Amino acid sequence: MKLTKLLTVLFAFVLLFNISCSSDSNEIEIPPITYQNGYFIPNEGNFNSNGANVMFLTRDLTLKQDDIYGFNNKTGNNNEILGDVLQTIAINEKYAYLVINNSNKIVVVDRITFKKVAVITEQLNNPRGIAFANGFIYVSNTNFTTGKYSVTKYKISDFSFVSKIDFTEVADRIVEAGGNVFVQNASSGFGNKITYINTSNDAKTEIPIPNGQIGRTVSYNSDVYTISGTSTDSYIYKISSTGAVSPVITLTGIANGTNLQVDNGKFYFSSGNKIYTTSVTTPIVPANSLITVADNSPSYFVLYGFSVVDGRIFTSNVKEFKANSEMTVYSAASGAKISSFNTGGLGANGAVLNP
Repeated sequence: MKLTKLLTVLFAFVLLFNISCSSDSNEIEIPPITYQNGYFIPNEGNFNSNGANVMFLTRDLTLKQDDIYGFNNKTGNNNEILGDVLQTIAINEKYAYLVINNSNKIVVVDRITFKKVAVITEQLNNPRGIAFANGFIYVSNTNFTTGKYSVTKYKISDFSFVSKIDFTEVADRIVEAGGNVFVQNASSGFGNKITYINTSNDAKTEIPIPNGQIGRTVSYNSDVYTISGTSTDSYIYKISSTGAVSPVITLTGIANGTNLQVDNGKFYFSSGNKIYTTSVTTPIVPANSLITVADNSPSYFVLYGFSVVDGRIFTSNVKEFKANSEMTVYSAASGAKISSFNTGGLGANGAVLNP
C-alpha cells in the first residue's frame, strides 16, 4: 500500500468548516488537531542546510502530515526554522525532545500539540543522543572536528544545566536502564566500549565489548543490549543495569551486525541489506533473513533509517540525501510489506511512537 493521504487535507477541511460555522448563530466548536497515537518520523536534512523537519504518521498508517513543527508556526512556534540535522527524537512524559546536532540545541515540544515549550543550548557540542534518569536529562555530545566528547546533564523540571561529564572517546548513542545511563563509545561501526554512568554520583566505568565493533546499543526491560560485528561474525551482549556484561549469542556467519532493536521479546538487526530476527530468551542463529531490502548503493545508506516498534519494522531509503526519503513499513512478525510513503524531507532516520 502506497500511503498518499495527507492530514493537511483534513486540516484544511476543519479550517473551512470552522469558517462556515462561525457565521451561524449555533457555532460548532471543533477540537484542535493533535499528534497523539502515531509516529514521529525525524528527517535530518542535509548538513548546513537547516532542513530538519518531523513528519507525523497516524498509528493505523492511513494519514500523514509533513513538517509538523513548521505547520505549527501558524499557531505556536513563532515562524521558527527547526534547525540543522535532527539527530534524535525522544519522548519523556508530556514532552518530545528534538536533538538538533549541528544547531547545538534541543527543542522541547509538547508531544501532543508539537508546540515549542523550551530550547536547551547550554554546553551542548554537537549533541547526538538523549536519555532520562532520576529527574535528569543526559545528552551525549561528539564534535568530530575538534575531538571533544562529553555527556551534559540537565534538570527535567526546568531544563537547566547541571554539569558536564568529559569523555576521551566518542559519545554517541545513550540509553537508560535501571536508573543508570550507558553511553556507546562507538559510531558508524568503529569503537568497542560502552561507558556506564552511575547516576547516584555520575561516576564512570568503561565496559569493553569482547568481540567486534559496536553497531547499536539499546535498552530493554531494564537491561542494555548491544550488537557488535566483525567481517565474518556478529555478537549480541547483555549488560545489566549495574554494568555486568554477559554474552547472549554469537551470530556465526552473519557479518558486521548493526541496527539492533528489541520488540515484543525478539531481537531485530541487520547485516548489509538483510534484516534478521531471533528470540531474546532463546536466541538461535537465523538460517535466513526475514527481509531483504533493495541495496541502494553506496552501502552507507542501506537501511540508514531502521526502527522496530509496535510490531512493525520501519526502514528508509535516504536516496543519498539527494531527494526526500522513502520509508517502508513491514510486519515484524512475517516480514510482509505493509506500506510505503515519502517522508517529506531528507535523511529519515527512524520512527518514534507517540502513544
